[in-house]
Amino acid sequence: MSKCTQSGLIDDYLLGRLDKSMIETFEEHYFNCPDCFKELKQRSEIISVIKEKGPTLFQNHKEPMSLRRPSFLDKIWSFFTPKQWVVTGISAALIVFLVVGIAPILKKPSSKFFVNDDIVRGESIKLISPVIDMNTVPSQLTWEKSGEDVEYKIYLYAAQPIWTATTKDSTISVPADIQLQMIPGQKYTWQVKAFSPEGVLISVSSQVQFRIIN
Repeated sequence: MSKCTQSGLIDDYLLGRLDKSMIETFEEHYFNCPDCFKELKQRSEIISVIKEKGPTLFQNHKEPMSLRRPSFLDKIWSFFTPKQWVVTGISAALIVFLVVGIAPILKKPSSKFFVNDDIVRGESIKLISPVIDMNTVPSQLTWEKSGEDVEYKIYLYAAQPIWTATTKDSTISVPADIQLQMIPGQKYTWQVKAFSPEGVLISVSSQVQFRIIN
């Protein structure tokens, strides 16, 4: 089976080495590519474990020698080298991922939603307001929360993007200067993307259009 040509960008994406345009392009790609989507999720889990536990694996243990006999845990610790502990940690992380991450996927397939008219994978963010034509300029945008410790990026478009913002809430106020740019009769589109604490795109809403009547 041939490997996706874009898979080489996964590590650069997770480690923040891509510029803004490449990030957006790759995010749209891996949501449409089942191989990259699966591989990115696996690598994200491993990198997260290494970032959290990795430094402690290389700390020098300079505790004074004790007269007591080494405990069972002491023997286990001294049995492995620091590098072997890293390999052991990664292996454990993979086992946890297989049990916790893949098992639920096998039980229940992910729901599908659309980005740029392509079917993508994951849970869709539900936009709450505005989703229909409005009598006045909206002062707030509201959507359904995707989980804890999630950062949302909001996009508002006319013919061109007119405003973007980020928040950890499920609602955001539209700045006064942006409201002044929104005129009756004009159609506007907005969209929300959700990112994990590691900065990985995990959910996307559909692009919802509304019009200001008066």
